Amino acid sequence: MKPSVTPGVRLGQVSFVWRPWIVCVSVLLAAATFLVFCLSIGVGDFPIGLPQVIATIVGRGEQVDEFVIMDLRMPRALAGVVVGIALGVSGALTQSIARNPLASPDVLGITNGASAVAVFLVTVSGGTAAAIVSSVGLSAAALMGGLGTGLLVYFLAWRRGIDGLRLILIGISVSAVMEALTTWLLVTADIRDVAQAQAWLVGSLDDRSWDEVQVALWGTLVLLVVVAGAAFQFKPMHLGDDVAAGLGVRYSAVRAVLLLCAVLLAGVAVSAAGPVPFVALVAPQVAMRLARCATPPMVASALVGALLLTGSDLVARTALPVSLPVGVVTAAIGGPFLVYLLVRANRR
Repeated sequence: MKPSVTPGVRLGQVSFVWRPWIVCVSVLLAAATFLVFCLSIGVGDFPIGLPQVIATIVGRGEQVDEFVIMDLRMPRALAGVVVGIALGVSGALTQSIARNPLASPDVLGITNGASAVAVFLVTVSGGTAAAIVSSVGLSAAALMGGLGTGLLVYFLAWRRGIDGLRLILIGISVSAVMEALTTWLLVTADIRDVAQAQAWLVGSLDDRSWDEVQVALWGTLVLLVVVAGAAFQFKPMHLGDDVAAGLGVRYSAVRAVLLLCAVLLAGVAVSAAGPVPFVALVAPQVAMRLARCATPPMVASALVGALLLTGSDLVARTALPVSLPVGVVTAAIGGPFLVYLLVRANRR
């Protein structure tokens, strides 16, 4: 009896493996994300039915529905999808590079670094800080903070290569330092500045504007193109550095580029919605189990991240007695999942 062989597809000079199950899972996840996206748009003080929402999205809705959906509710819903995709791919990249399910932008300190810089600009008084905030913006400052923290963790973890366990341990240490810095800034700041910073730190999709969504959308698209271009060289690295080098892959350069993309994706997500916790940790692991893969699949991870964030935002607005930031719901989901991963790793 011949062993089953996964069929391949070749398009010109490009070839890839055809996995029907992963394709089916991705299609179902995309359909579920679109459904939750439309339901989220229809919820509000002026309820709109699902058929009217879909008609408006395709350009056949009434003028009143078009104003409510496109001008008032679409930025928030679209921000949830974009941020979820960015966090899902960022988590999949960090977990694949570190070869550890506990690796994520939250654990590696990227989100805490972005938060520390943003809180610094919000809480520090004086003309210089005010000028910086007005010219650069809170979102850009958070992005630069996440990038700087990610580069710091990478350089501290580099010892003739990157070891997954060392990367996580250094990331936890840097994350603790950044969290302590953020706490110190909140304790010593003016109470009015603390209230503004605390609202941002929870992670929320409230009051999103089209300008913020467009920046996050274009930044995420550019980074996803880079990730897609490097994905073919990244796949052999799952077999080990020696095998990858034997196949002609410059694994150090590829790993550095993809880790930089993961940091920037996390920074873009934090700059658009604040440090939404646990999405980057949970999404790749759920996608890996749904797709029955040995490593986190990028497309499925992105879709699970979008579904998780938009669904959590919908729950936070409708299923609870009071409307809460989306970060509260994702933390309630991700906390038990992190405990599950720790218990599973301890049994191994």
